[in-house]
Amino acid sequence: MTADNPQIRHFVVAITGASGSVYGLRLISELLRSGERVSLILTSAGRQVMNHETGLEWSAEIKVQRQQVQEYFASIAVDCLAIDDFWAGAASGSAAADAMIVAPCSMGTLGRIAAGLSGNLLERAADVMLKERRRLLLVPRETPFNNIHLENLLRLSQAGAVILPAMPGFYHGPETIEDLVDFVVGKILDQLDVQHSLFTRWGEDCD
Repeated sequence: MTADNPQIRHFVVAITGASGSVYGLRLISELLRSGERVSLILTSAGRQVMNHETGLEWSAEIKVQRQQVQEYFASIAVDCLAIDDFWAGAASGSAAADAMIVAPCSMGTLGRIAAGLSGNLLERAADVMLKERRRLLLVPRETPFNNIHLENLLRLSQAGAVILPAMPGFYHGPETIEDLVDFVVGKILDQLDVQHSLFTRWGEDCD
């Protein structure tokens, strides 16, 4: 919840260098549509992969990036946090967000979170979520998994994180890539108790 309005929730969304930056972008759009506040943490590799996959060229300079992101989403309810800014509220349990989502989550980032490292703001914010028993969603986009990946996933699940792989369903009759993305984003929103209509649920009419 935010101090100004307890009805508005605050979510941290992190985008790493794993393929699938569109998941993070679509998630932010839906959270803003629902009237929530979002803080974006974008890694250097995340910017590079996003540029390759979507054509978006967001600056590494945080003030410029903030302006670009707010223009892209047409909203001032989204902010950008520098990856090395340990003065950000997300770095402290006293100012932690309601939930944090890493989408997509690279195996490198996942491994460092599993090890309890706090080498940058993303890792520290995730550690805060775990220690404060708040919702941490990790959306790995990797295949196949090796033993180290699986051990890290299990360790994080046991620590309280929600592991939500980017695995779209097909029972809702997807016809486009956007439909597949929306299924995964919808599952994320379900975990955050955010209402949406991104996909047809099991048992509903798919026609």
